[in-house]
Amino acid sequence: MSPKDHKVRVGISIGDFNGIGPEIIMKSLKDKTVTDLFTPIIFGSGKLFTYQKNIFKLNINFNYITEASQAQSGKLNMVNLAKDNVTVDLGTPSEESTKMAIESLEAATEALMKGEIDVLVTAPINKDEMVKMGFRHAGHTGYFEEKFNKKGLMFLVTDDLKVAVSTHHIPLVQVAENISKDKIKKQIRMLCQSMAQDFAVSKPKIAVLGLNPHSGDGGVIGNEEIEIISPAIKELSDQGFLTFGPFPADSYFQPNKYKNFDAVLAMYHDQGLAPFKTLAYEEGVNYTAGLPFIRTSPDHGTAYDIAGKNIADEQSFSEAIHMAIKIFRNRAEYKDLMDHRLQPKRMMNDNGVDEDLPSIGDA
Repeated sequence: MSPKDHKVRVGISIGDFNGIGPEIIMKSLKDKTVTDLFTPIIFGSGKLFTYQKNIFKLNINFNYITEASQAQSGKLNMVNLAKDNVTVDLGTPSEESTKMAIESLEAATEALMKGEIDVLVTAPINKDEMVKMGFRHAGHTGYFEEKFNKKGLMFLVTDDLKVAVSTHHIPLVQVAENISKDKIKKQIRMLCQSMAQDFAVSKPKIAVLGLNPHSGDGGVIGNEEIEIISPAIKELSDQGFLTFGPFPADSYFQPNKYKNFDAVLAMYHDQGLAPFKTLAYEEGVNYTAGLPFIRTSPDHGTAYDIAGKNIADEQSFSEAIHMAIKIFRNRAEYKDLMDHRLQPKRMMNDNGVDEDLPSIGDA
């Protein structure tokens, strides 16, 4: 079956159910035609979702299963992790909602690693509450890096704007000490690989932002651009990568500038995410690039302030689903292309005979 014909199995972790997670999940799946396009598999609680679908007056039904391998095409599948009633207090995180967020994420990740789902879309979590419950990471990215034993790259994407960040969830005071020439080079290579295999851009143009205001003003406002960022860009450019910068962050995100590049690497979280969410809040998708599995999420949080009010916009979550499917298909086509690419013809072996030509006895 070709990648275009395969109905992608989309695993969904529910995040904190006292936030807007279940609401945006169900709103994204309410159109009955979605199961013609992909097979949804939610890792949650039947009683919880039944309770919340009644609040939001959504006419949807679930196929309850005990593991993802039992999912049926054409149905909204629910891996029922908790059969007992749960206490819902919309707008306020609780021990119960945090525990289920962790259980949902872990069950979905296990199914992803076992090949029972093709991609994973994660609803928003409350990082602080999860850490209190023993979760060892400041977000999804660190969790998946540990599970898959590979470094990932936080990558915020739309069709027109793609922003990666060199450092993730760390205090601002630690950013400078957490960037290095080698790290930036590795991340740009990872970014180029992701653009090629995940987004079908074979020779991407990558912009790199400076760390300091005005990109350091030639060393007047910091030396990181001179000592770390510019040398990394030059070394990669010398190797054939289309890398440019460092650009001042305060002026880069003007449309007539960022649209000249396929992606940008920012130095820290807010430097990249603040402009991204301003320009593409409703349609933005958080993608963890560089990992062997595909994981996306909406580019917003739990939104406790609007939980239960039936006003949460599901567009970013819907975009996360469709972006995961698109990346899955792009990766499959990229792999097929690489597996069947023409190999250079070996003209002669050591004794001067062309091994690809028939011998005289075969003629």
